[in-house]
Amino acid sequence: MPTTLTAPATKRRGASQAAPPAMAHLILSGVQPDRYCLYARKSSEDDERQALSIDSQIKAMLEVAKREGLEVTEIRRESHSAKASGARAVYAQLLEDIRLGNFNAILTWAPDRLSRNAGDLGTLVDLMDQGLLKEIRTHGQRFSNNPNEKFLLMILCSQAKLENDNRGINTKRGMKSRAELGYRPCKPPLGYLTMRAPGASKSHLIIDPVRAPFVRQMFEKVVEDGASGRVLHRWMQEVGFVTRLGKTIPLCMVYKILHNEFYTGRFEYPVGGGLWFKGDYEPLVTKKLFDDVQRILAEAPKKPWGVKDFAFVKLMTCGKCGSGVTAEEKHKHLKDGSVKRYVYYRCTHARDRECKDGSIREDHLIEQLAEMIDDVNLDASSIKKRIQAEYDHLQRFSTGVFGMTEEKAMPKVDMKKYALFVLRNGRSEEKRELLECFTSKLVLTNGSISAPEEDRKAKR
Repeated sequence: MPTTLTAPATKRRGASQAAPPAMAHLILSGVQPDRYCLYARKSSEDDERQALSIDSQIKAMLEVAKREGLEVTEIRRESHSAKASGARAVYAQLLEDIRLGNFNAILTWAPDRLSRNAGDLGTLVDLMDQGLLKEIRTHGQRFSNNPNEKFLLMILCSQAKLENDNRGINTKRGMKSRAELGYRPCKPPLGYLTMRAPGASKSHLIIDPVRAPFVRQMFEKVVEDGASGRVLHRWMQEVGFVTRLGKTIPLCMVYKILHNEFYTGRFEYPVGGGLWFKGDYEPLVTKKLFDDVQRILAEAPKKPWGVKDFAFVKLMTCGKCGSGVTAEEKHKHLKDGSVKRYVYYRCTHARDRECKDGSIREDHLIEQLAEMIDDVNLDASSIKKRIQAEYDHLQRFSTGVFGMTEEKAMPKVDMKKYALFVLRNGRSEEKRELLECFTSKLVLTNGSISAPEEDRKAKR
């Protein structure tokens, strides 16, 4: 995190302590000395090479301040790249303090410590043009609100930007050269390890003896057993497969592995760029096995998202482990040829994979909910709004279809009867709207539902 340090307050010079010649001249002439903020910065992405950079900058510039008699009001330091405009919090606060008049001069090691982009450079020059920033002092140069000095400042900062841009181009060129030599300049996927022999200048990839056999079996199981991604995911958990960091892989990672052509000995770099290179490493699977897996995955039936409609999933929590409740449907083929659909609600096992709490069928759930409706806290105002909307719709239907013109008063409706009617006879969206009126979740335990203890106490 970037930090801001305040330098010790400058001691008041008395008769026994003589001021430096430059400062003494300003005091005698009645001119207020410039208030400098010492700003030191290093690039956060280069911490090892610049580990002592900030301290050395501060030490050198404090010596300049002492020699020149400059009043350093505060010291601010920051570890952040200056390549992007407006990305440095400490530097942005420094500019704001200059606008507020807290400082009117900057002391820094070199112009590139302040800016390596056009946006920050423009802000510095604008502050000079407005007279808010009187001077920028570096280790060997001085820039004030003078056309020639501002022009030189812009040239030096523009040169720093040019160095940054060229560095990026050179880096990309070097990475492309590595790819042409068969080495993908990225972290290798699961199943490979990066090794560097003692004294060697380059590293190379070797097959991971621990994880590679499992990765190869994933491809083989798809072709030989027709295993799906979810089946492979469960199998990887059962065999205890973990990443190099000791973590289990998610389901999406299973599919990424199966679609990664890197395992055949060739790779695309950059991804999506259309350039393919032959890898300088041993393939983990054959091209034929990889193509067969892609064909099987493409032909596998896709289950459409969002077609299941379960009204009560958000109403309950598991009474044993506190997880949420999910639903699944079962179909039973009857002797007359028809199919009977059943919906069961059960624990998601999100908090406890070994939870043994039982399930409950939807029709049984509705009957239990109807019996305990008195023990459940309902938002009466929401139900009244729902009833009023239903009544208004019925009134408009009666007027438009049957020609009824006499307005009838809104009858009083029993909240319990309305809730029971919707639970037993309402559409899924009507049930969902009713469940939104429940002020607390129910608890599912061993195939039975119950209201929270606080709701039952409130009813008493």
